[in-house]
Amino acid sequence: MDDDADDTATKSQVLQTTLAEITARAGADADPHHTAEECCVICLDRITEAAQASPCRHASFDFICLASWLQERSSCPLCNAEVSEIHYAFTDSSTYKVYPVTSTTKSTAPSSAPPPPQRSIPHRPPRPRRQYTHTPAPAPDDALARRRAVYAQNLYSLHVGSNRISRFRDFTPQSLSASPELQSRARTWIRRELRLFAFLQPTDTAEGEVGGATEGGTRRGRGDNAEFLLEYIMAVLKTVDVQGASGQAEELLKEFLGREHARLFLHEVRAWLRSGGWGEGWCEG
Repeated sequence: MDDDADDTATKSQVLQTTLAEITARAGADADPHHTAEECCVICLDRITEAAQASPCRHASFDFICLASWLQERSSCPLCNAEVSEIHYAFTDSSTYKVYPVTSTTKSTAPSSAPPPPQRSIPHRPPRPRRQYTHTPAPAPDDALARRRAVYAQNLYSLHVGSNRISRFRDFTPQSLSASPELQSRARTWIRRELRLFAFLQPTDTAEGEVGGATEGGTRRGRGDNAEFLLEYIMAVLKTVDVQGASGQAEELLKEFLGREHARLFLHEVRAWLRSGGWGEGWCEG
């Protein structure tokens, strides 16, 4: 039970860090000609039905995701405050529908009353499942093609010890959080590595080829999700020991990358950050 509480607290902390970083970057780098689609902090996908937890008033949730979360644990994903209802289907700031939430907090007093009937969450067609495979077409960039082969064949880079000759240095969530340079290197590598995953990339049809053109909004949404996932991964690295025995980092990433790819991704980003390397040299080794 304590482990479950720790896992929930860790995920809440990761989501808070992700949302704070996304908000800060949106303010600093805002493009006046483009408003990014807002992503749900639970699934990191585009919000189709905005929802707000009450009474804490935290938003940035898709209604289905928040309702599903609160059925398991009736506390806000961002602040852990008890949630009594969900506000959704907003027409303006004061007009919305209300979905009551049943508390999952265990009562110490025994009760002979029958359990309340379970409310069903309104159904919507499922989103297409993300494919955890890489695009089969070879990348124009040889380095990206080699990285795709690494994931296709599940190839782990060899471990190099930390010493003055190798210049490899271990890092911790604390040292990463305290080092803007290390964070910059992490973002450089993660942004490039996420280009390997087909579900985050545009699917433009080549000129003259038969097929429906991808809408600009869809392309933008995928790009926004890639940036959101980048910040989510950064938040994981700042919060959880990548090599922790409990495997929390892997658990936090497997939903988006798949377990095998999440494990390999974490191994590779750790090796990259320990190496002190820059540029494409890591791909070519």
